[in-house]
Amino acid sequence: MSTIILTEKQINQKIKRIAFQILENNIDEPTLFLAGIAKNGFLFAEKIQKELINNSDKDIVLVEVNIDKKNPLDNVYTSINIKDMTDKSVVLVDDVLNSGRTLIYAIRHFLEVPLKSFKTAVLVNRNHKNYPVKADFKGISLSTSLEEHIEVSFDQPAKAVLY
Repeated sequence: MSTIILTEKQINQKIKRIAFQILENNIDEPTLFLAGIAKNGFLFAEKIQKELINNSDKDIVLVEVNIDKKNPLDNVYTSINIKDMTDKSVVLVDDVLNSGRTLIYAIRHFLEVPLKSFKTAVLVNRNHKNYPVKADFKGISLSTSLEEHIEVSFDQPAKAVLY
């Protein structure tokens, strides 16, 4: 059994709201890095980037973060040199914050350089985490059981489904 928790229209509304929250939080920053975790987090970051570009004159740099989810300590890398982000504002983006494992290991990677600001954004925040990580910008928060699974699809029509 599955339940649609976000329709395409609702996802687009969440993207716009998150983009405005990110702008408000980085009002004085001329450059902003959006670091999307590979696959859905990166697709979500691309959609946020479009909104940011449409609503500001900031330089919005999109970065893909690749992480081996089975061995997150071994191999985390970004599509641009992480040193290029020194003293800049970075928002790490993923589609679902589940246990917090992926985000915490991605955050660890960004600790290699001094950043001016570091925030996280997720479309769906599940309220049971195993790691001490939080989403600064979130589309929706849900209390779910450990057996339930959330899947986000950005294909047309975009949707988030609870299984």
